[in-house]
Amino acid sequence: MPLLHISLRAGKPDAYKQAICDGLYRAMRETFNVPEDDQFMAITEHDAANFRYSASYLGVARSDDLVFIQITANNTRTVDQKKALFQRVVELLGQAPGVRPEDVFINLVEVAKENWSLGNGVAQYA
Repeated sequence: MPLLHISLRAGKPDAYKQAICDGLYRAMRETFNVPEDDQFMAITEHDAANFRYSASYLGVARSDDLVFIQITANNTRTVDQKKALFQRVVELLGQAPGVRPEDVFINLVEVAKENWSLGNGVAQYA
């Protein structure tokens, strides 16, 4: 049950943002065994003054089209699954909406299964 927070510069059309969500969901289905209809994502848009990044940290040439993607998920995936997810996200977002690989920044936060309540005050995975 991943929870995704997506941050980007303001001004992109709705279709662009929807393509990001669609690509992320597809990548998670293909690499993380995420169940059908398991989609929990929020996009936050920022003006230039509130969106700061290094244009060259670790030799990656980023642009103002940078997309921060933070994924909170159960700590049940292997290193190979994580690598596959990162690569598939870059591939799919490159296809639509056309995000350059250098502009895809992913942070995976792993939590224990008992740290979720998906509604009704119930720890569904505990």
